[in-house]
Amino acid sequence: MNNNIIEIKNLKKYFGRTKAVDGISFAVKKGEIFGFLGPNGAGKTTTIRCLMDFIRPVGGSISILGKDAQTDSVELKEKIGYLPGIVHLYDKWTGREHIDFYEKIRGKSKIVGELLKKFELDPKPRFKHLSSGNKQKLGLVLALMHEPEILVLDEPTISLDPILQNMVLETLLEFKARGHTVFMSSHNLPEVERVADRVGIIKLGKMIAVEKVENITKKRIHVIYAYFSGPYKKSDFTGDGIKIFKEMKNGLVLHVKGDLNPVIAQLKKYKITDLEITHATLEDVFMEYYNNG
Repeated sequence: MNNNIIEIKNLKKYFGRTKAVDGISFAVKKGEIFGFLGPNGAGKTTTIRCLMDFIRPVGGSISILGKDAQTDSVELKEKIGYLPGIVHLYDKWTGREHIDFYEKIRGKSKIVGELLKKFELDPKPRFKHLSSGNKQKLGLVLALMHEPEILVLDEPTISLDPILQNMVLETLLEFKARGHTVFMSSHNLPEVERVADRVGIIKLGKMIAVEKVENITKKRIHVIYAYFSGPYKKSDFTGDGIKIFKEMKNGLVLHVKGDLNPVIAQLKKYKITDLEITHATLEDVFMEYYNNG
């Protein structure tokens, strides 16, 4: 039985000579949070706009709930809560007027009051008078208020303070616990690590990895900060699984895959003034994929 809610196959979208998305394929499973990772310009928003049928690809296919994202676009939008990367709404309308409009289209919301309270959003001011953070909060309320089967969120925590970022992530986990599916793009790697089941990493329009978050974080990469009291040979710290990530004044930052003992043996040759060994963060691992992809 196919458990995929979203299936993207060989998707291509070009703007003139710019290959914004160049033949990517991946699937999102029912009831999971899928993190779509990459820096600005990697192709995340273009993929989402194709997913929502706001723009048409030049090749490939997108299936949502077993239906074609283009031919069944209107029907599918009834089941999707969407948040754009930049929230543009009606300047002269208040938050309440936007909410009322959505309710006229999709019926009364059972949770809109709860969401307004949770996000500390006053619905009375006009949209044009809202701060960027409050515009983002209103966009989130509109995306979530009808408890859609699928959430498609483009950078959902951008412009929010850390407390509200945490609140949004907790809300997404609550949606997942109730069986909803979340597809979220982000360049904020720690937040994805907290909530996502799997991640897709996109680089210059191409997918370079699709992994379970637990598999990424379990990769045996250590980061060593070593400070020397005198000169040292950089050549002593290159080889299989050892890479100089950064040079500092009187020191090196090393990335080490696998066994640490060969590096420790090399460090013993020198007088060390300070040494710190940590596990790689998700960001370190991400950059490993990104630089090698």
